[in-house]
Amino acid sequence: MEVSALVALTLILGALVILVALALSQRKEEIREETEQAAEFAAEGSVVKGAASKKQKQEKQRSRKDKASQHSFSHQLLASSLKGHSGNVTCLDFSSNGKYLASCSDDRTVRIWSTKDFLDREHKCLRANVELDHATLVRFSPDSRAFITWLANGDAIRIFKMTKKDDGSLSFKAAADDFPQKHKAPILNIGIAETGKFIMSASTDTSIHVWDLKGEVLASINTNQITNSYAAISPCGRFVASCGFTPDVKVWEVCFGKGGEFKEVARAFDLKGHSAGVHAFAFSNDSHRMVTVSKDGTWKLWNTDVEYKKQQDPYLLKTVPCASSEGSRVALSPDGRVVAISDGSNLAMYNAATGELEEEMHGVHSEEINDLRFDINGRFLVCSGDKAIRVFHNAPGYRAAIRDMQDMLKKAQNEAMKQRLQQQIKEAQSALDTVLAAPVD
Repeated sequence: MEVSALVALTLILGALVILVALALSQRKEEIREETEQAAEFAAEGSVVKGAASKKQKQEKQRSRKDKASQHSFSHQLLASSLKGHSGNVTCLDFSSNGKYLASCSDDRTVRIWSTKDFLDREHKCLRANVELDHATLVRFSPDSRAFITWLANGDAIRIFKMTKKDDGSLSFKAAADDFPQKHKAPILNIGIAETGKFIMSASTDTSIHVWDLKGEVLASINTNQITNSYAAISPCGRFVASCGFTPDVKVWEVCFGKGGEFKEVARAFDLKGHSAGVHAFAFSNDSHRMVTVSKDGTWKLWNTDVEYKKQQDPYLLKTVPCASSEGSRVALSPDGRVVAISDGSNLAMYNAATGELEEEMHGVHSEEINDLRFDINGRFLVCSGDKAIRVFHNAPGYRAAIRDMQDMLKKAQNEAMKQRLQQQIKEAQSALDTVLAAPVD
């Protein structure tokens, strides 16, 4: 009995040993297969990784190639292209003292360019960072020591002060608090009156707010134009104007008392004459002229130097056919001699007095032009539409000035006046010849 039990136990143990041996053998085979499979996966991964890195390398090379072949543009009147923003530029503004050009971009910076560097090969700029947001609009203060921005995400105005360091460079400091949120629709434009008395903001619905410099709303205007397409403060600082879906431009005077206290916003006058909605408008530097561009395919020049309180209406000086589209911008040179109009990525410059088309630039930017303005001296026209800022010589302005001075010379009777005009004509002609003789990049 004991012997048979021992034999049975031995058989069981033997069977267990065999089972263990078989299990180990099978596991070794599984491990070998797993190892081989892992090696195969590793090899495949290496191939995939190699292919991916090769693809990434190719894409990187293509990106460099694309970067190298970014939108290029050349024209005889192109003075320079200001490059520094890593995102698209959305707004431009010249300081009242003529020294600076401000630009803002979705790269979260505002850059300040020196206008005296426009004709240099290198264009240095100073950068103000917009913390936790980016600016879509920028406007200088009248004293050129501060600027305001519109915050894309904050939907509010933020003020930045500019202070000079000991080395002569500028530093920027944002105000502690932004203006309160008041607009319910996307913003169109902001501005500071040259008088320094108020700030304006306008949105795409029919709202315009007039603010004091501390962020308190002084008055709100309903334009009753169904939608606004543009709004701005006149250079004289008296008026706020708007245009939109309706075919007229409406102008209000922002009135203050003798002690500087705000009184009211009063309707001043309208510009009536277009047969369709108005895309945009612009003032001359003295606010005595306005230019409008409309969906009806024309631009109009107006004399706005009128006594509207005596019911005197602005009068139309000229109507000229032109190409325009939704989003078109218009600029009037400070002296009122040149009209510039954008149509998509194209730009046209007209003699304001004759209506003659003098210059056309096609494909100025890779996207449509979103801002357009002359510097305060009328020497340059600048525009934005992608990451670069194009700076053009105002050749039509030189030609118009020369023609005007030649007409004055014919009528001049005083010898000293004749000599002065002859000298000015000579200088203007020399400047124009220099511009036209410059090599095209």
